[in-house]
Amino acid sequence: MGKIAFFDIDGTLLNHNKKLPESTIKAVKELQKQGVYCAIATGRAPFMYEELRETLGINSYVSFNGQYVVFEGNPVYKNPLSKDDLEKLYMDAEENNHPMVFMNQDEMKASDREQMYIKESLASLHFEYPAIDAAFYNDSEIYQSLLFCEGDELKYYESKYDAFDFIRWHPYSCDVLPKGGSKAEGIKQLIDAAGLNIEDTYAFGDGLNDIEMIREVGTGVAMGNAVDETKAVSDHITADVDEDGLVKAIYDINLLSK
Repeated sequence: MGKIAFFDIDGTLLNHNKKLPESTIKAVKELQKQGVYCAIATGRAPFMYEELRETLGINSYVSFNGQYVVFEGNPVYKNPLSKDDLEKLYMDAEENNHPMVFMNQDEMKASDREQMYIKESLASLHFEYPAIDAAFYNDSEIYQSLLFCEGDELKYYESKYDAFDFIRWHPYSCDVLPKGGSKAEGIKQLIDAAGLNIEDTYAFGDGLNDIEMIREVGTGVAMGNAVDETKAVSDHITADVDEDGLVKAIYDINLLSK
């Protein structure tokens, strides 16, 4: 293996309708055929994109924004949230009527039932409302949580919980990660396991949680639909995902030749 490409899912591999375009499947398959190793780097949990990995023939991935990393089907890095700190956050969030979702590599559980913020946020990813288990964080290693609150309400938690990083991905929802955890750190763990170099690493993304990886890899590509902060640290900006931006970028940066 020489070159390796990491793909974000939402807004990068999947279009705005959460569909995987045939042109993207074809491009990924051609990359693999030409010897470019392909992996996924996402904020999603592994159970959320099993079908996508199967369709693309991808067995390596950075999930939970870098907290659970798998190379060729084998976990090579785990960085769960602190249970003590997570319990404090949950108790605080309950007081403020801010529900949470807890995730491990296999499933997710919600703290409360019939919460509109949970329903609408997860529906934007085309996921059903999770089962209810407010004590799930006590029984399992939790690699990422979701905290459901609006706008400036997040500042309260950011100022109080030094053990966590909070990344907003929806008007109603934020990822809760271990402090310093990122896709970039997960990528470093995966390429170490693969025996590759950061200079030969490519990354494609669009969100706030893609900033670190796009900045740190050898070549970072921002989608045309990316947030401005991600575009600002990228080496290349391509077209919108709905305008075949990913495939266009793969050729424009000469990862594939026509």
